[in-house]
Amino acid sequence: MNHPYWVAFSAIVYKEVRRFTRIWMQTLLPPAITMVLYFIIFGNLIGSRIGTMDGYDYMQFIVPGLIMMTVITNSYGNVSSSFFSNKFQKSIEELMVAPVPNWVIMLGFVVGGVARGLACGFIVTLLSLWFTDLQVHNAFVTLSVILLTAVVFSTAGLINAIFATKFDDVTIVPTFILTPLTYLGGVFYSVSLLPDFWQWVSKLNPILYMVNTFRYGIIGHSDIPVLAAYGMLLMFVALLMSWALYLLHTGRGLRS
Repeated sequence: MNHPYWVAFSAIVYKEVRRFTRIWMQTLLPPAITMVLYFIIFGNLIGSRIGTMDGYDYMQFIVPGLIMMTVITNSYGNVSSSFFSNKFQKSIEELMVAPVPNWVIMLGFVVGGVARGLACGFIVTLLSLWFTDLQVHNAFVTLSVILLTAVVFSTAGLINAIFATKFDDVTIVPTFILTPLTYLGGVFYSVSLLPDFWQWVSKLNPILYMVNTFRYGIIGHSDIPVLAAYGMLLMFVALLMSWALYLLHTGRGLRS
């Protein structure tokens, strides 16, 4: 396919994929090491004392959440750092003046973030097989929810990069918002263990829906209605992409 838009899109995606694969020791290796430590500490050491969670072996229970946590952080981090680097180096101006629609630019960076998120998630999934047996309960749910989640957080990373004015701004959201929401998103526990009030509060956390739906796809258990989670994911995709397109169209934070 030689359509100009396809050429532009594939060039951006290729650049993004080459970027994180070229420095794989900084992008792919650290998540793998971190998750192995989680498997050993939380799965084997602490999990052996907890026993089961909602009738499932504790290691089996937390593995889907840890895979999703890897996908979320790496999808977000790839786009936020890459797009901001383009802003910092002024190379984003070349894209903005090129005869390429904003939606092509947005999709190129988002797909690059999705690629890194899924690559890291795949690596962590392979590593998890050394610690527990994974039987996929529903392949469609498993693949679709992890793909939608990667799209959501890649787009969110793009928005963060657009607003960022210095490198510190790129780390504020992951440090003070994304990480707390992820740890409180049911990765290590079932929300059914919480008092009613805190269950209600937890359901305001969108990551809880993503983690539980992915867990349903892997082991067939979820604390959250699966259809509600899909509705929320699709809503976030539409809202964030619309916002990102608006920011690119207006040049917010991109034009001097």
